[in-house]
This record gives sequence, C-alpha cells and structure tokens, in this order.
Amino acid sequence: MEAVELKTVHDLLQHSEERVELIGGDIVRRPMTRFAHARVQSKTDRTLGPFADDTSPRGWWILTDVSVAYEPHECPSHDLAGWRRERLPKPLDGVIDLPPDWVCEIVSPGHEKKDRITIPLLLQRHRVPWFWLIWPEQRTLIAHALEDGGYRVVARLTATDRKPVRVPPFEAMALDLAGIFEG
Repeated sequence: MEAVELKTVHDLLQHSEERVELIGGDIVRRPMTRFAHARVQSKTDRTLGPFADDTSPRGWWILTDVSVAYEPHECPSHDLAGWRRERLPKPLDGVIDLPPDWVCEIVSPGHEKKDRITIPLLLQRHRVPWFWLIWPEQRTLIAHALEDGGYRVVARLTATDRKPVRVPPFEAMALDLAGIFEG
C-alpha cells in the first residue's frame, strides 16, 4: 500500500500553472471560465462595488478569483470573496490566510460537488459567516448564513422576479438580480 503525499500551499505556490487550486491535498486545475460564468462574476463584483468603495471600518474588500489558504492542504480560489475592513484593515502581502466574511461561488458544470459540498464544508470549519452559490444557467442565487456551526439558507432567489432584493450580508443595498444575469 502506497502512502498518499498531500500537497501543501508551498507546493501550490511552486506549481508552474496559474489556474490551479489546492483541494484536499491535491493540486487541481480550475475549470475553463465560460462566458456566462465570467459575466455573472464581473456583474456581481460591480454590483457590490459600493461596499468595496466604502473605506470606513464597515466597508469591505471584495476580490475576484482570490486564493485563500485555510489549512496546509486547502487553498481554493474563490470566484468572489469579501473581508470586512474592521477585520482586515489593509491589504495583505502574499497568500491570504485570514478566512473571509463572505464567499460567492459561481457553479461550474462538472464542478458542482466542489462548489456545493467541498467548499461549504471547508467554509463551515473556518466559520465563514456568509456563503452564496450562483447558478448562471438557472439564473439563481442561494444565500447561506452560518448558524450553530452549519449553513442555513436565508435567501433563494431567481432572476424571474424582476424586483430588487436585499441579500445578506449586503442587505443595505437592493440588488437587481435580473441585471446580474442579463446579457
């Protein structure tokens, strides 16, 4: 029987390819970004821009395609992640090892297990308060809040409802979900 050698964040940093992440001790390639995925990611980022532009302690750092080193063998790249400025007053140099306050994964065909199971379990272990899943094809957003160590669905929304909605943790602003999915 062969021992399996788990890769580490150090191995990930030494890897020759750019579009890779560390999941369960394996360095895996990230899926090729499709148009619908990229469009929803950039529109969500722009929509949440007022929170990122707020430089007060209640503002946010919102980043796209950001890698977070949670554990020696876990460093996924999130489609979008945000840190409250009160927890992260200034940008970090090097690998981010502070769990975010919010993560948004845009579900990619063929990677549903990672987006729907692997990542949420990792985020739960590290007590990330908010987790969103977005399905571009179904034009759906599901927001989860961490409660009693597990995620609870706090919003299940589709773009067919044309009215703006307030979604935690960004409920200070009404989101135009239809606008995020159009185009």
